[in-house]
Amino acid sequence: MDQLQFDDATKVGTHHLHPLFAALQTTLQKELATFLEREQAHARVNDSIRNLTGMCWDKCITGTPGSRFARGEESCLSNCVERFLDTSIFIVTQVQRQQQQLLQAQGDSSSSP
Repeated sequence: MDQLQFDDATKVGTHHLHPLFAALQTTLQKELATFLEREQAHARVNDSIRNLTGMCWDKCITGTPGSRFARGEESCLSNCVERFLDTSIFIVTQVQRQQQQLLQAQGDSSSSP
């Protein structure tokens, strides 16, 4: 009987959850969410790097790659990456600015009588 009660008390999502188990479950869920967010961010960075590499490679490498880049390929790759990063930073800044303006507008409209 005790084993049955223990099993019932540890089921996730039931109202019989012991407070200690509930606290542990909440902590684990937060840690898992943080871990997943971090892993998703890493995946997005890796996707961006892969896309950037492919895009700049296709644009700048004109011949069969050898042991060295052909004339101009190295500077083309460098410029391509720099422009991509500059553009990404610009876009992120603009999106953040728009979000702030939207939040301010929502705050202004909610404080008006």
